[in-house]
Amino acid sequence: MFRRTFQPDRCAPQGEPVPTEPFQNPADDSADPVFDQEQSHLAETYAKLQQIGRALVRKMERAQREAAADKKAMAEELAPNFATYADAMETYADFAAMNRVIDGYNLAQDADAAELAKVELLLKQPYFAKVALQFKPGQEPKELYIGTAGISDENYRRLVVDWRSPVAETYYNQDNGRTSYVADGRTITADLKLRRQFDIEEDRLNAYFDTTVAIQDSLLLASLSKQRTAQMKAITATIQKEQNTVVRHEDVPVLLVSGIAGSGKTSVLLQRIAYLFYQQRGSLDASEVFLVSPNPVFSHYIASVLPDLGEHNPESLTWNEFARRLLPPNRGSGDVDVSLAALARIDRAVESFEFDANDFKDVRVGEKRLIAADQISKLAEKLGRIPAGPHRITLMREELHARLESRLKQMAGTDEALDELEALEADEQLRIFGEFIAPTDEQEERALALRYLTDRYADAFAAVENDAWLRIDRIGMRLLETDGLAPLEWLYLKMALTGLGNPDAKYVMVDEVQDYTAAQLAVLARYFRRAHFLLLGDPNQAIVPDTATFDEVREVFQAARGAVEECRLMTSYRSTPEITALFASLLPSEEQLQVSSIQRADEPPTVRAFGDDAYADALHAAVAGARAAEGLAAVIVPWKYEAKRLQALLGDDAPPLLDERGELPESGIVLITLKLAKGLEFDHVIVPDASPRVFPADDDLARRRLYTTLSRATRGIAVLARGALTPLLEGAAS
Repeated sequence: MFRRTFQPDRCAPQGEPVPTEPFQNPADDSADPVFDQEQSHLAETYAKLQQIGRALVRKMERAQREAAADKKAMAEELAPNFATYADAMETYADFAAMNRVIDGYNLAQDADAAELAKVELLLKQPYFAKVALQFKPGQEPKELYIGTAGISDENYRRLVVDWRSPVAETYYNQDNGRTSYVADGRTITADLKLRRQFDIEEDRLNAYFDTTVAIQDSLLLASLSKQRTAQMKAITATIQKEQNTVVRHEDVPVLLVSGIAGSGKTSVLLQRIAYLFYQQRGSLDASEVFLVSPNPVFSHYIASVLPDLGEHNPESLTWNEFARRLLPPNRGSGDVDVSLAALARIDRAVESFEFDANDFKDVRVGEKRLIAADQISKLAEKLGRIPAGPHRITLMREELHARLESRLKQMAGTDEALDELEALEADEQLRIFGEFIAPTDEQEERALALRYLTDRYADAFAAVENDAWLRIDRIGMRLLETDGLAPLEWLYLKMALTGLGNPDAKYVMVDEVQDYTAAQLAVLARYFRRAHFLLLGDPNQAIVPDTATFDEVREVFQAARGAVEECRLMTSYRSTPEITALFASLLPSEEQLQVSSIQRADEPPTVRAFGDDAYADALHAAVAGARAAEGLAAVIVPWKYEAKRLQALLGDDAPPLLDERGELPESGIVLITLKLAKGLEFDHVIVPDASPRVFPADDDLARRRLYTTLSRATRGIAVLARGALTPLLEGAAS
């Protein structure tokens, strides 16, 4: 039975509340009756949450005791009897009845555990906002408190409304007056009389603020002013209007989101996942959602967001991890560019394709051949009336599985197999059978031998299931009249021939979509053939050659799914206005006009060029300054060999180089390549050499690399150049 630990008597932190400008929190609380009223409501809600939690714990403990007692009583009453067929059926029915009772206890316990998890989540911060909605003229406005989870008391009175509920959209719309939301297919209108934000820790109200305009969103500004951490945090309380459009967008086959650096694309993606879990609670499982992320460092960076919202993380995987699961060993990871035309050619070739005798290979384990290639060829001929594609392969796979089982049954009766069974070491017996074996008759001995052989030749069953009996390379070379297949061509051909894919996936989220080739995206679209896609990226952060343009992204998914809906995010929440202006200067002029920053003004960037003699001293000074500053700093270089050069120049002063297996520290300074820095943010960034050698002015790829590098900084940035400064930053020198 499931049991959670619950702390029923948490105390609010001691000391005076610390106001966060410009929140309303007067020094004399008694001078502000609204503050007193809200503090009183918070204390009442917090106490109620504690009461609900204690009641749930008592209920779960009681259920656990009752389940144990019932199980013991039923076990004592149960008298197994297998003397006759009728007796055996009655015994099985008794066992089934006992299991149903236990399952009923477990279901109730699971529901209570889920409710207790919500209570524990809300005890950290019961809610973060309040709206007052007037549904009819002259009617008293209805006050609703919004939090990361929804919960009601024993009388079904809503204490806290889940931020994902339809009515909570009135808070995120950020407009007082007439507003509306959709619930159960009906549009409900109301007057938003009040939109109030709170800064709350457990049962202590630090401040509140009433606002209707996004640029005056003081809760957002207070959140953004906090020092960044080693892991991304949820933005539930501060989702802005343009972000909310993406989070609550209707469920469509493909949603493409283009956003500038720092616009919260990844945060929005994670909030969108949490929103979908809420909308489809009971029918959507985390195992049906996949997040394709840029690198393992980034996967760790975002790992705590959904658990902090009370949801499970979906499976997060990089392209390399995805491809290596499907490609044969030593075939790479499918990062060699392949054109969409090459994939289309595979589709056309498969339409009129037919197997020949050399397209198959033996099913073997070591030197033991279990099914011969010519047997597979004859099976293909037998099914020749069916086109040589996924349907025929499925039928062949099923037949080969049956033949493999039949072959092992024959082998189980041989002296060789029985001798091997008798010679099994004790640890192998325990591993295979879970106990020491001592067969009492020939029938039992053969049954045990079959279990042993099934374990020994498990790789054969895997080979049959994975269609490893097909010679994909030979088929592809014959079909395409080529000397060899690129990894992506191999994978795409196998999908076209066999139907390889995940038909159970419901959602696939691709972050940094501009970093994938059009062919890689086509493979993802086909592999997750029934899933809806959320694609997020910034075309100006495409930092490697030959990746897909946004026009090509649209082309791929229009071909695979039909219409592609789009949203844009043009506000920077990451960087100060000064840093935002610096990286926005690298955008096309029409885009520069649309970019804005919501952060407070801070120190201007440092952009300076140095001669060879002064450069090393300036670099040492920049690293020392960043190391001494609060927060986490990064020295970002375009390539790994530049990191090695920098380490040699700085010597013992060089920051540690972060690799793909590393995790960001809470503070200090790291040396990191731009590939790993993608999607991350740092309080301070050092660009060690912004010279024309590293960022040539006539290279659009270099422009995008510089834009991406600069936009990793949130509060401070130092741009150095050895010799001349790149013309890309002309006019920015300080």
